[in-house]
Amino acid sequence: MRKALPFIFFLLLIQLFISCTGKKPAIGNEDDIIVIADSAEYYELEPSLIQVFEKIIYTPQPENLFQLIRKDYNQINQFKRRKNIIILGSLDSNSSGSNYLNSILDSNVISLVQMNKEYVINKYDLWAKNQLVMFLVSPSVSQLEANILEGHENLLYSFRQISDTRLYNSLYNATYERIDIEAELLDDYGWIIYVQADFQVAKSAAEDNFVWIRRGANTNMERWLFVHWVENASMNYMTQDSLTAIRNRLTQKYYRTSDEKTFVEISYGMSEPIVTSINFNERYALMSQGFWRFDDKSGGGPFISYSFLDENTNRFYMVDGSIFAPKYYKKKLIQQVDVTLRSFKTRAELSEDQIEELYDNLEED
Repeated sequence: MRKALPFIFFLLLIQLFISCTGKKPAIGNEDDIIVIADSAEYYELEPSLIQVFEKIIYTPQPENLFQLIRKDYNQINQFKRRKNIIILGSLDSNSSGSNYLNSILDSNVISLVQMNKEYVINKYDLWAKNQLVMFLVSPSVSQLEANILEGHENLLYSFRQISDTRLYNSLYNATYERIDIEAELLDDYGWIIYVQADFQVAKSAAEDNFVWIRRGANTNMERWLFVHWVENASMNYMTQDSLTAIRNRLTQKYYRTSDEKTFVEISYGMSEPIVTSINFNERYALMSQGFWRFDDKSGGGPFISYSFLDENTNRFYMVDGSIFAPKYYKKKLIQQVDVTLRSFKTRAELSEDQIEELYDNLEED
């Protein structure tokens, strides 16, 4: 028995080390943000918080980006593993929130907050993996409200970005990846995009430099992706009118019903597509978001599209995704499509090892 004690003690040390250093994955609904705040401060700030974090998007159904759920400071330990957390409060009150924030924040951070030089501190993986804990702190509640409204875009972006990261990790699984299709796309056209197991190449039109990848054909939950490119292109393609004309031309030709009587076009019924400049895989790009419809107005849905000029190949690319799911809310579906679109890479962006692995798979088939 005495000989076993050192070994048992060693196992206990390992268990203690794992429990101290290992973090379990964050849990909870992807759309929920747990707000730890005193009731009085929260309800004073609630209209501004809703305006920022519960922003409504139309898919075309109205859907909230996130849902705020307030909890008291004495409940914080019950919610430490949630995916999205905001810890909210001012420093100048005698509330439990103020006491907690003054005790947990570094003195240098508190000084910056008191001078209103800082009000948001993001902590990733603080209590769980793939978690964001956002501290929103100011000297007073009124100042905190002003800061939240002024910095609303960055605050919302932080939670959308971590949500995309979690979705990326769940989507990209080598077991369910169609490497054979990816290898063929690279071999034939010089680019790849992540292809899940249940996606199929619906159309590969070399004459139009157009590839359509489709999931759930002829069901009530379809996802459509296409990649289109133009050789020897210029920045003249990078205008809203040009993007609209290109997309409508392609969808009118290829996105058609089986009887060829109805085609897809951009819808202007609710609003015009919103075009914004963004960074797409370290490139300047234009992102278009809007709605499509069948030309007979029998159905429609949301789309998102990224367009850019690739300097290495002098190609203009349009990488586009659409959803057709008339019986379902579509926010999560369009987010999945968006994350997939951003997996797009040209040959120059792949390492030699990645290219070799893809071609090895192509040869085996």
